[in-house]
Amino acid sequence: MKKDIHPKYYSKATAKCACGNTFDIGSTKEFIETEVCSQCHPFYTGKTKIMDTMGRVDKFKKRLEKKQGVKAKKTREKSKK
Repeated sequence: MKKDIHPKYYSKATAKCACGNTFDIGSTKEFIETEVCSQCHPFYTGKTKIMDTMGRVDKFKKRLEKKQGVKAKKTREKSKK
């Protein structure tokens, strides 16, 4: 490696999550703030969170129900023939 061109490496850098969890990692920054970590991420915790922004989840569920209703209606019409 060339000298004096690489950033300083902190082997005991501190990372702090929005949930309050802190842990040590290796980084080129001494302190890192993050919004999600393994203690609060739904994949690791097994708890699902639905973040509904402006009713998007409800809109999606309504479209899905409407689509399934159309499919059921089409299958009923085909079976009558």
